Amino acid sequence: MSTVACCEHCSKCMIEPGIESEEHEKEEATETRQWIIRLAVAAVLFLLNMGLGFAGVIPSVVYVLGFVVTWLIVGWDALAQALENIMSGHIFDENLLMCISSIAAFCIGEYAEGVAVIWLYRLGEMCEERAVGKSKKTIAALMDLRPDSVRVIRDGESMMIHPSKVKPGEIVSIHPGEKIALDGVISSGDSTLDLRALTGESLPVNVSAGDAIMSGSVNLSGVLTVEVTKAFGESTASKIIDMVRHASTRKATAEQFITRFARYYTPIVVVAAILLAVFMPLFFGGEWPDWIRRACIFLVISCPCALVISVPLTFFAGLSAASKRGLLVKGSHYLEMLGQLHTVVFDKTGTLTKGSFEVVSVEAATQAIDPMDVVRAAAMAECLSNHPIAKAVVAYAKRKGIEIPVTASQTEYRETAGRGTYICVDETTYRAGNVAYMIESGISEACLVKPEHAMGSVIHVVKDATYLGVIVVEDVLKLEAVDTISALKQCGVSRAYMLTGDRAASAKAVSEKLGLDGFRAELLPGDKVEAFEALIADVPEKRKMAFVGDGLNDAPVLARADVGIAMGAHGSDAAIEAADIVVMSDDLSRLPDGIAVARKTRIIVLQNIVFALSVKALFLCLGALGWMNLWFAVFADVGVMLLAVLNAMRAMKVKNDVPMHG
Repeated sequence: MSTVACCEHCSKCMIEPGIESEEHEKEEATETRQWIIRLAVAAVLFLLNMGLGFAGVIPSVVYVLGFVVTWLIVGWDALAQALENIMSGHIFDENLLMCISSIAAFCIGEYAEGVAVIWLYRLGEMCEERAVGKSKKTIAALMDLRPDSVRVIRDGESMMIHPSKVKPGEIVSIHPGEKIALDGVISSGDSTLDLRALTGESLPVNVSAGDAIMSGSVNLSGVLTVEVTKAFGESTASKIIDMVRHASTRKATAEQFITRFARYYTPIVVVAAILLAVFMPLFFGGEWPDWIRRACIFLVISCPCALVISVPLTFFAGLSAASKRGLLVKGSHYLEMLGQLHTVVFDKTGTLTKGSFEVVSVEAATQAIDPMDVVRAAAMAECLSNHPIAKAVVAYAKRKGIEIPVTASQTEYRETAGRGTYICVDETTYRAGNVAYMIESGISEACLVKPEHAMGSVIHVVKDATYLGVIVVEDVLKLEAVDTISALKQCGVSRAYMLTGDRAASAKAVSEKLGLDGFRAELLPGDKVEAFEALIADVPEKRKMAFVGDGLNDAPVLARADVGIAMGAHGSDAAIEAADIVVMSDDLSRLPDGIAVARKTRIIVLQNIVFALSVKALFLCLGALGWMNLWFAVFADVGVMLLAVLNAMRAMKVKNDVPMHG
């Protein structure tokens, strides 16, 4: 155990939560038990030695040896670590400070105080490690996404193998209660999936044949047959683990401050203690033991445990809280910047909208025509097309119970790119397309229905020579989009903007519905970067700008933004790779939650810094003036550290009513 990074191994675990081995977990549990035993044994020996010494029933030599043995039980590791650090060139750290303080207490005959210094210091360390462990296990449980085996179907036989040996295109079977190991598309079966560990979604999600599923979710009910689409190393779960593994590679500004602070602070206080012990009695008089005692107390108080421990721990707890809400943040640096947003810029398709087309209205040409006849004719015309709009029409017809018994061998079929489709079945012709296609087909433009406020694709439908009506297909807004934009404004985001490659009319309609502050449309990927940089000029110096997107064309802007946020469930690999934060559920409402977590984390960090430095400064002055004894110094140091650690753990719990301004 140690103060900042328990050991090299545990430090690694803090950076790589969720990937530690079962053996390492057992090692940690064993180490914790051993430390509890050591602290308990040392406490018993300490009290026994104090009692026997007070009663005068043991020689003074035995009395001193009793405290030396007690000190070695709990202090040997700190001394060994301090010596190891000195040998490697890292001379000044808290281990050295505490060893010097407690040994100096022995030198001036304060044996009980010397043991108490190191015992309480080690007790504080153990409490800090348990706090780190609690936060680490939260993320570890969240990231425990990948099973060790998967049931693959080969040559008609089922076999259990490691997921890494399954190739894209192979078929796997997933039974109720099993974790999904690989990304894929359901070939057959219906079930419900638990996505809590993956996206933070509390309610199970229904899935059936044709639906894409992500590794890391849990199959709750039916048996699913799934065609694998990505190799194990490229699966959603693997990418999440890689993101979290590197989540501490970029430190927040506050953490960088602590690193720089510790580099200069430790040698300064050691030199100050030496001057206090040597310089003061030489030039200002007084008893040497008294000044040495003051120097020891000064060293005990000066240990910066509270700062060095609580700031990284607070950010770690904040990352854990964000993960539980379905936000994967690739480092405390980005968590800090998330709480400083001034402007949020959105892509449209797949970000503010669902990214998939849906039929939003059907209008017959006359009252004598049944709207379902319009749908049936349109589905007949579009049934052999692979165009997303055509697929949306066919899917809508099937949901309405309309059968389309058409195969390519039975029909005469033509598709005119960008205009429409034609099909002839049993001597009946069907056409579906835009205005130009209708005119080419002999339909007068004056006869065409013109739907009001349509911001999507308008499909006119003809059966034989009779114009039936129109179907409007749109990429509809996400249900949570309006509330998310409103929540962002309420939590202090000054501007919400949209950049899209879509048509200006469609972009304008989306912007007005959502209440955005502005938009730019018909942008190429390079244009998006230029448009984004133009917006940066209006962002205050200490505030940040985020971009939210999901497509391959969004990757350059995601990389350019202060905070790049990608939609993870359906986003492109390039977007997820370029982003700093990934919204695993594609749920925009997670963004205000993330800002709440980030701002609460930042507030707690500032509280701990101000609290620790203020208390340290006060007690250092009291210690130097001789107004504080060693016992108070010990309790002051350990107490400040414990309070800071407890405050840091508050970052793991963010209520919905957390004030987000500031």
